[in-house]
Amino acid sequence: MDISDLPGFYAIAGADPGREAVVGPGGAVTTYGELLARVDQVSHGLRARGLVRGEVVAGVLPNGVDPVVMLLATGQIGLYYVPVNWHLTAAEIAYILRDCDARVVVYGDTGDGALPATVKDACAAAEIPAEATFAGYAGLAQGRPAGAPEDRSSGSVMWYTSGTTGFPKGVQRALPGSAPEESWPGTRWFVGEVCDLRPGDEVHLVTSPMYHSAPCAHTQIALHLGHTVVIAPRFDPVAILELIERHRVTNAMMVPTMFHRMLRLPAEVKERYDLSSLRQVVHTGAACPVAVKKAIMDWWGPVLYEYYGSTESAIAFAVKPREWLARPGTVGRPAPTFEVRILDEDGGDLPAGRPGMIYVRSSVGSFHYRNDPARTAAGKRGEWYAPGDIGHLDEDGYLFLCDRRTDLIISGGVNIYPAEVEAALLEHPAVADVAVIGVPDEEWGQKAVALVQPAPGTPTGPALTAELLTHCAPRIARFKHPRVVEYRDELPRTPTGKLSRSRLRDAYLQTMGEMRDL
Repeated sequence: MDISDLPGFYAIAGADPGREAVVGPGGAVTTYGELLARVDQVSHGLRARGLVRGEVVAGVLPNGVDPVVMLLATGQIGLYYVPVNWHLTAAEIAYILRDCDARVVVYGDTGDGALPATVKDACAAAEIPAEATFAGYAGLAQGRPAGAPEDRSSGSVMWYTSGTTGFPKGVQRALPGSAPEESWPGTRWFVGEVCDLRPGDEVHLVTSPMYHSAPCAHTQIALHLGHTVVIAPRFDPVAILELIERHRVTNAMMVPTMFHRMLRLPAEVKERYDLSSLRQVVHTGAACPVAVKKAIMDWWGPVLYEYYGSTESAIAFAVKPREWLARPGTVGRPAPTFEVRILDEDGGDLPAGRPGMIYVRSSVGSFHYRNDPARTAAGKRGEWYAPGDIGHLDEDGYLFLCDRRTDLIISGGVNIYPAEVEAALLEHPAVADVAVIGVPDEEWGQKAVALVQPAPGTPTGPALTAELLTHCAPRIARFKHPRVVEYRDELPRTPTGKLSRSRLRDAYLQTMGEMRDL
């Protein structure tokens, strides 16, 4: 069926209910018609609980059909949906639930319907009543009609992103007030311009956790384009190659760490799989080494589409495969509707070739941090927003990144904020001072290294390191734990107490270089 003129998922599902929508992690297939029926039932269920336009539903969900249903159900009745990383600790989840004022929490169904201990503790701390928690979407859908709800209006996803203080904030955009079908055409045009994605009989592969912004957004985009969404439960290099071949995947979203892991596979394994169906593999989340990107395109062909932005700015720059091959290392030119300025420390515009702070703005719309107008204002100069990175433009307007913001560590495409890790370590009585820095890592892009100044008289060594990592376990998610812990007699601070992590990182890297030269 030709769906090219249909305005998004809800219309496609009504016109072609037998079309394959989702292939779940276990291989079960859900059609567009079946998915729409569940989405409508959940929409009615949320309304029956008294939720009205602008209120919030949180999902602490692993990859599968559940987060897809919640995205689409909230997306047609004017609600905000907050995906929550289920690897976080109870305290971290509770903070998000409180800050977003979640009215309903949907969690991963373990089979018995019981609340997982972490989510149970988080909901208790956030004062979420038991009757407002649901194991998957089923409890919300049960007994509800499958027809479309009345007064449909577009909802929005509110992703939580950490800042340099380590406290996550919700990136909130104004709800448009129009039906989803009215909002979709502009997005369809945008992704067509940026990624060459079009409506049709295509297959999208989800390779990353759907609580992250890019995988979540690409899942929605794929369904609004009428594509079949194949969901991997987790990233495994061989399993991903198998899924691409088995389902004839045409497009996917990945991060550079995944490329690196797949390139490390033995040649006989890489040659075993037919990947000729791939047409668009979009990557974002971290800088991709030029050699890695070239090697992937030597293997897969010119299919890598890159974009650069942030949860706040969305897709601000983009580059297609052949453009990138002509300018290796660029993250592209401003995406449609976006403008860019490169500013010096005084706010003056810099010419091509001169690095400075990147600022962007778009005519499509702005954002604010939920419950934090001061922080919203701090990241902007009027309508211009700074993602926090340093870069320069070439003469043709292509952006090249020089470095990430000083403190941010990006490991495997995931943001780690040193202040949050430092705060956890400083709670241990054996830690007098600590600095967490990001250093290059061949596989992960960067890894977190903790430089610890022990309390006087504290013996250092493997036993203390193990104790510190155990101490971190209930305080911060495992992916935030430092991969290396080293000890220092003293950490240099200014008279005002400021610590220069960039200076520490430079000294650390210099020491590592000298050791390699020995």
